[in-house]
Amino acid sequence: MSKNDRPTDIGINRTGIALSPLDGPRMTEGATATAPSSAGSARDAAVLRFRYACESGEIGHMPPPLSLRGVTGAALELLKGHKGNVLLDKLGERLAFERTGVRLYDGLILKLEASGSWSGGPTLEDLVAFRADEARHFEWMVEAMTALGADATAMTPSADLTAVESVGVLQVISDPRTGLAQALHAQQIAELADVAGWDLLAALAESLGHGELAAQCRLALAQENLHAASVARWLKAHAETAAHGELARAS
Repeated sequence: MSKNDRPTDIGINRTGIALSPLDGPRMTEGATATAPSSAGSARDAAVLRFRYACESGEIGHMPPPLSLRGVTGAALELLKGHKGNVLLDKLGERLAFERTGVRLYDGLILKLEASGSWSGGPTLEDLVAFRADEARHFEWMVEAMTALGADATAMTPSADLTAVESVGVLQVISDPRTGLAQALHAQQIAELADVAGWDLLAALAESLGHGELAAQCRLALAQENLHAASVARWLKAHAETAAHGELARAS
């Protein structure tokens, strides 16, 4: 596709089965399908997946404390039980997510510099400021984990999970074929997940007696709510501008 084309322009698209009135019905009936590699069925596959689910271990485990030196008495009491590990796991989750968030905004900045924005869309200053927020949130999580005697470089189970979840968003934003609006559509998924993550962490920290950490999480939550609302507003402006035929082809 030419860089001057818009995704909403009519072009070559071979995905519709209705454009092939002869082969389409044959395919849906299985007439053109190759012979299966085994006599298995959907039920056989489900049984096998169930067995794997029963036999497999956990996605990961919490690492041992890096050190208990310098940890306050209140924090030490919290970390003696399982609830301390739950808090550290969620801190690790947000740390991993914010680290990826910096990379996501790096990609969005590149998209904007390559193709520009639109009326009501993001500015370079917007994206740079939001990237700075993500980097600052990452630093907060490193400091919080270190203060609790944890190794901020270790991958906790929830951090591992959120890293995998973020791969699709990162792939969309890194794809050279996607424009800024398409990249922001993927970013919206990340922002909504980020808001939910900070909301949960703030509540958890509060319930475990970490008032200062909870306040910091609520500050991050307010900033992420701004990110999510801004991305939604930019996407709405793009759709309205495109629908009225006022969108430049380079956008």
